[in-house]
Amino acid sequence: MNASQHVISKFGGQTELAALIGKGQSTIAHWAKTGIIPAKWRPILLQLAEKKNIELMPADFDKDIVVFSRESDSGLQKATHWGDLKLGEHSIPCYVLDDGQRIFSLSGVVSALTGGDGGQLASYINVRSIRGHLPEELIPAENGSIPALINFDTSGQGFAKTAIGVPVEKFMDICIAFSTALQESNSENAAIKLTERQKEIAIKANSYLRATAKVGIIALVDEATGYQYDRPVDALQFKLKLFLQDEMRVWEKTFPDELWEQFSRLTNWTGGIHSRPKYWGKLVNEMVYGYLDKDVYNWLKTNAPKPVGNLSYHRWLTEQYGLKKLMEHIWQLIGMASACVTMGQLRRKMAEKYGKVGVQFTMFIDP
Repeated sequence: MNASQHVISKFGGQTELAALIGKGQSTIAHWAKTGIIPAKWRPILLQLAEKKNIELMPADFDKDIVVFSRESDSGLQKATHWGDLKLGEHSIPCYVLDDGQRIFSLSGVVSALTGGDGGQLASYINVRSIRGHLPEELIPAENGSIPALINFDTSGQGFAKTAIGVPVEKFMDICIAFSTALQESNSENAAIKLTERQKEIAIKANSYLRATAKVGIIALVDEATGYQYDRPVDALQFKLKLFLQDEMRVWEKTFPDELWEQFSRLTNWTGGIHSRPKYWGKLVNEMVYGYLDKDVYNWLKTNAPKPVGNLSYHRWLTEQYGLKKLMEHIWQLIGMASACVTMGQLRRKMAEKYGKVGVQFTMFIDP
């Protein structure tokens, strides 16, 4: 029984507590499932408990009623909490052990890095280009075993008795190793070049590092301010999905020809739209990315690699959210551009639309 379930039981159950505070039973069920009662409700529940002579203390909101032993019957550390973390298109089973360690499923880690190809982790990291960037505990032994991996007890789930996991910090170390190797491989004087397959893994690893770093600082602020108790339970995973590429998609014609036709007309470009000048890239940054949601744009501007060939910022947006918002914005821009005669007019209309300058109204009177 988690802490929230323990508190709810003191009030007679989910239905009774929902009626007491005037909320739906689904709200209370959510508290029970997540084990967290939002901070704003805690003083209210304490007052209710006092009125009804229910023994309830502030510490009860954060203390689970069941205490697990540090070792299970199998002699292994035991998983006390579990779930799935969505990383791009992959879900990695994750666990918290009774000593507080956070663990990823080994098979989930391999799948996330390789795109689902599977295989042994050692076969991917025990190569010259990667091995030199790994901490000692991640370097595979001659028999292929990796010291950092942990066997743990998962019997609390009702599934297999034991599993093999990777401490989440070590997963990040693996990502750092691939990212560093990719950086070195791209230099002109690199002694070791990554294979195309290794580059694919390194690109995924790099994206995980960037996305989780940004989510991590958000989590630290939430913890410092107490907002972690009030935010939606999946808020951080939503942010992660927003920041993280689903995959490096094959080039799509995301920007329609109509946009280039409007830019051509407004800048008096005499060439074709497929031989467009480089300064139109600045117009895209200004008119498209500059007016996107700030979280999306700032991350793209700070973390996305410089476009090379057919790699562009929009390929780092997620299908479900970012790409949809991008396309909505582009077509809105095209519509506004079609009503303008000069680029100056378009800039003015965009600024007025998004509140960047004061709006001026023109009044016509008879001469």
